[in-house]
Amino acid sequence: MEAIRFSNKIQSHSLSFSNTNFGLIKFRKTHLGFQPKIHKKWTSLNLSGGERLKEEVFLEEKQRGFTVKCTAEGIDRGLLVGGRSEEREFMVAERFKVAALMACVMCLCNADRVVMSVAIVPLAAKHGWSSAFLGIVQSSFLWGYIFSSVIGGALVDKYGGKKVIAWGAALWSLATLLTPWAANHSTISLLVIRAFFGLAEGVALPSMNTLLSRWFPCHERATAVGISMGGFHLGNVVGLVLTPLFMTSVGISGPFILFSSLGLLWLTTWISRVTNDPKESNSITKAELRLIQAGKSDSPTLEKGELPPLRLLLSKMPTWAIIFANITNNWGYFVLLSWMPVYFKTVYNVNLKQAAWFSAVPWGTMAISGYVAGAASDFLIKAGYSLTFVRKVMQSIGFIGPGLALLCLNYAKTPEVAAVMITVALSFSSFSQAGFLLNMQDIAPQYAGFLHGISNSAGTLAAIISTIGTGFFVQWLGSFQAFLSLTACLYFVSAIFWNIYATGERVF
Repeated sequence: MEAIRFSNKIQSHSLSFSNTNFGLIKFRKTHLGFQPKIHKKWTSLNLSGGERLKEEVFLEEKQRGFTVKCTAEGIDRGLLVGGRSEEREFMVAERFKVAALMACVMCLCNADRVVMSVAIVPLAAKHGWSSAFLGIVQSSFLWGYIFSSVIGGALVDKYGGKKVIAWGAALWSLATLLTPWAANHSTISLLVIRAFFGLAEGVALPSMNTLLSRWFPCHERATAVGISMGGFHLGNVVGLVLTPLFMTSVGISGPFILFSSLGLLWLTTWISRVTNDPKESNSITKAELRLIQAGKSDSPTLEKGELPPLRLLLSKMPTWAIIFANITNNWGYFVLLSWMPVYFKTVYNVNLKQAAWFSAVPWGTMAISGYVAGAASDFLIKAGYSLTFVRKVMQSIGFIGPGLALLCLNYAKTPEVAAVMITVALSFSSFSQAGFLLNMQDIAPQYAGFLHGISNSAGTLAAIISTIGTGFFVQWLGSFQAFLSLTACLYFVSAIFWNIYATGERVF
């Protein structure tokens, strides 16, 4: 009560506080009652006369142990009872907890994909599959993925990302668990299960993009995507490293059981901790909610029965810049993802475990470079550069860099040099996360999920062609060189198209 009367006393002296940063306030009880002991350090006080002062206020109360923390700009007021610790409590913002959980599921999402890239080597030897048919098996995941991207994107716009990605994770974990059984049953069963697996995973990226756009202000979105996509790329490392180890000790079914179990474990945490919108969260502080809302413009969700305007979206060239960028990105990405273990085994005759390690290192570097790209993008935006300029710079790096690296890969003579070239290609490729991937929210915030689905479906079709095409090219020409050169040329053409037609301004 004394603390309340002290607050009222301040108000009676016409002191109005705004943008105030208090480090720590404590109350000490003396023979005169609760008296404030004030030490000047730093803060910003706005008096009624408009005068601003710099000071930090400390008031101690050791007898009762009350600690009142007041901060603005990111940390809300809190009350801790106990008095055993006088150190400031470290708190993680709720939005970064959401990003961390998203990074975990994206890691599992990609790890589940990569398992087949490693397991297919002994499966091909067991069943006598040719290089061409091996490409068909690899691409079967994409058959379902191409259909669920558009539908999943529309569902995300309407219902939010939480439920959509939760259902997706549950279904793709189930499909992962059933994959070894399908492989032993028949080739047709394997293709069906892999297509169903792709159908479930198609909702992951639209859900991530939309959910993070609601939880993060504009000037932090690239960093948030960098964190989540860092998990996505680390999934390649986890899958490529753990799969051969578990296959050696447990058998082919080992890694499939492991990753499906982790997916179901993640699901229990996600359902209880995350909401579609920060306004619905019971854990977020008022100050953090204000920070998020101040840094973004809310876009209404689709009404019941309302369909996204497909014709309108396709009538503008910035949409086609995103679609073409997604096509190119997926083309190169899936060539490297699906064929790197086979590439190292075929070209350099390394064994399965060595091939997994050579393939894993570039993806780990990509996770780091993706975060760097996001942080650099947010820094440029805060520095006053336009969104259009930032998106064009980031995407140009994301295309020109990989194109040059793939051309150099053709001249690699050792697996170590080849791994370096692939690492460079994927590191630069991760800059696309701060380019076209974020640009969907820039030009069409209300329809970003649907636009992501459209562009992702086009990119998935390109991935199917490139994955199968690589197999036929290798079987036809006996070399990866021609297809790598074709992919490099596609990167260069896409960079030119992007810089002509892309924009960071809102179009829809």
